[in-house]
Amino acid sequence: MTKIAIARWCRRFAAGSALVVSCACSLLFPAATPHPAFYSLDSARGIEPAESQAAAAPTLSVSPPVAAAGFDSTRIIYVREAHKLEYFAHSEWVDPPARMLAPLLVATLERTGAFRAAKLTPSAAGSDLRLDTEIIRLQHEFGTQPSRVRFTLRAYLVDDKTRRVLARREFEAVVPASSEDPYGGVVAANQAVQTVLQNLSAFCAEAALRAGMKR
Repeated sequence: MTKIAIARWCRRFAAGSALVVSCACSLLFPAATPHPAFYSLDSARGIEPAESQAAAAPTLSVSPPVAAAGFDSTRIIYVREAHKLEYFAHSEWVDPPARMLAPLLVATLERTGAFRAAKLTPSAAGSDLRLDTEIIRLQHEFGTQPSRVRFTLRAYLVDDKTRRVLARREFEAVVPASSEDPYGGVVAANQAVQTVLQNLSAFCAEAALRAGMKR
């Protein structure tokens, strides 16, 4: 074997050995999987609940919110095509949005001062009115630039004694995302939720007042 042939053989052997070592290392030390990031829906801070100004103000029970199919899990949903829901691989809610929404509803309604008490059901105490809500959608939409988050909530205010629906309405807020990633969507989602809750609380206060006048 000539020196040139020997040199070529050595180079091929070295390359083959490096490939084997590389494959062995990838098996022994697989690529690290990114840790999931967890996000929450938070209440507005720094605002104290208002006290009811009327002793005859109604009491309100808040049913645990429910969510439409596809929106009842911890997955953070985004949309690139109509009617097609997709999920971020490494970003999740710490709890399903419907469960995170429940205490936010109670806190926001208490701040109106329109109710003698607002409490989450089930509760041993009876109430005059009941609020039922359903999350229709909470999704990060990438069909526009910048992307945006859409939150839609359907609400029913019910006379808790007669089970009669006193008022119903669908609320929606659309907020542009500050960045084209899950975190930008989460920030926008929190803003959208706060907007909807403020509009919902005003709606409930007005409906409760009308119902009280008819009694």
